[in-house]
Amino acid sequence: MLINMKQMLAIAKENKFAVGAFNVADSNFLRVVIEAAEENDAPAIIAVHPTELDFTKDEFFQYAVSRAKNSSVPFVIHMDHGDNLASIMRAIHCGFSSVMIDGSLLPFEENIAVTKEVVDVCHKIGVSVEGELGTIGNTGTSVEGGVSEVIYTKPEDAEEFIEKTGIDTLAVAIGTAHGIYPKNIKPELKMDVLQEIKDKVDIPLVLHGGSANPDEEIAKAVQIGIQKVNISSDYKYAFYKKCREILSTTELWDPNAIYPECIDAAKAVVKQKMELFNSIGQAAVYRKESIQPWRHEQN
Repeated sequence: MLINMKQMLAIAKENKFAVGAFNVADSNFLRVVIEAAEENDAPAIIAVHPTELDFTKDEFFQYAVSRAKNSSVPFVIHMDHGDNLASIMRAIHCGFSSVMIDGSLLPFEENIAVTKEVVDVCHKIGVSVEGELGTIGNTGTSVEGGVSEVIYTKPEDAEEFIEKTGIDTLAVAIGTAHGIYPKNIKPELKMDVLQEIKDKVDIPLVLHGGSANPDEEIAKAVQIGIQKVNISSDYKYAFYKKCREILSTTELWDPNAIYPECIDAAKAVVKQKMELFNSIGQAAVYRKESIQPWRHEQN
């Protein structure tokens, strides 16, 4: 079942769990996410960065949308870090039910203006919008980028930002970074900042850069009030680690001989994240609530 982010995270917020947003870069990773979700009866978000959409091409998502719509578990197909209205419109044309507009590097008032422009367009056709306030770090190992120094989200700014833009979800900066952390860097999330934001706003909150952080910190963030956690590097790393092992010890060349073990390795990581987010088995809640499938132009 394909739904939008507002539908997905309203249930997660009410039932105190988070949903994983897993970046998909080809058909193997789409398989990983969908099959892991179905095997664990867990809701999931198929996230696609603009560079990943450039690589997979628009036509690929005709299949992705069809596969999600015909599943028994709820999925969102989400544009991750859309950088302008053109990339947002491309995602909508491909059938995405949710988008993110990332104006976090802009001055506060410009971020509000850009984000509100996207909200005004998307809400007319039932597409959910995620905004971002504050900046996410960059470990240098991810296509999603980031900055060298994190700017933490100010709780009072979050309140104003939501009020002036009308976004459905807010990505907050509390100390995470995109990618896998180098061995000499130990991430530490500022739970006090997250708690202050949670106390001031009502909409679902998003944690970017969820890979390679200590499990106990991610679990604590979910407990406080994170409803969506973005995961990309952790499960892709597992896939290609297994792929390297196979290719270094064999002369296989058929994808159907090489990739099955890689898919299983990535699915094990996705399942572990779903356990951490308390989302396993939660697809049943959406069925019980009779959540209606998403379609363009729904309100």
